[in-house]
Amino acid sequence: MSHRAQVWVALWIVYVVWGSTYLGIELAGETIPAMFGAGVRFTLVGLIVFGLVIWRQGLRALKVRRAELASAALVGLLLPGANAVLFVTEQKVPIGLTSLIIASVPLWLLLFRLAVGERPDRIASLGLLLGFVGIAVLVHPGGGSGPLGYLLLTVLAAVSWALGTFLSPRMSVPRDAFVATGYETLIGGLVLAAIGLATTSPSKLDPSGWSTRSILGLVYLILVGSVVGYTAYAWLLGNATLGLVSTYAYVNPVVAIALGVLVLDETLTARIVGGALLILAAVAIVVRRESEPREIVGPDGNTAELAPARRS
Repeated sequence: MSHRAQVWVALWIVYVVWGSTYLGIELAGETIPAMFGAGVRFTLVGLIVFGLVIWRQGLRALKVRRAELASAALVGLLLPGANAVLFVTEQKVPIGLTSLIIASVPLWLLLFRLAVGERPDRIASLGLLLGFVGIAVLVHPGGGSGPLGYLLLTVLAAVSWALGTFLSPRMSVPRDAFVATGYETLIGGLVLAAIGLATTSPSKLDPSGWSTRSILGLVYLILVGSVVGYTAYAWLLGNATLGLVSTYAYVNPVVAIALGVLVLDETLTARIVGGALLILAAVAIVVRRESEPREIVGPDGNTAELAPARRS
């Protein structure tokens, strides 16, 4: 297989796998408690990533400074924490709509940069404004798009993800991408699991009460959504242009919307279509204008270039 073909295979893996994780979250959250389910997911992902690091580099690769561990912990709370919110909101908000709101993460990143005095170019700033108009269209009450409170929680998840992404390159996270991801997901997962255990009744934590499709959804999130998706993305970062890799930011929602319609019988309203066009156009503008190499990273703090937020 040629290098070009390998790039497109990996790219389509990221397109489909990360677009389908919204469906996996919705299915897992049907009967598995949100905080506990998200905690189990990220704890196991962290352990799997650590296993891969030890296998490839040895146990010494996991040694980090205290400052790096503390930074990884903060980023881990922001990123997996945002994902835990989706376990809750997707029970009330269609997954297609959720994916569009989360697709606004590059816009929030640009807003954070503006807040600290960085000055992106005018076209990117116009894209930012366009995107927030799209968000306003989506979260406006009514139209069968979901309860306003849950819509705003979904926006909060996007902000949390963007904040973790924004802070990561400005903190002393471990330099190795996989080591950083391992610590962030493991720490975030353990905290979420602990919160889930403390706030959920024992009866709901009994696996015998979980549906088969919820369990399969959680397994899919762990093995395919996180491990396979992240591996393909990490390979792409070293073998394809950032502009090409970044296109997943506006392809993933299309996949999520299609799965919502085909699997969950979700309906497309004029508002969702209109908001989708505004947000995806804005993300395309911002990603293309901001994809020149710079000291900015995606979620999990794993690159040294600007990239839209990654999914774990």
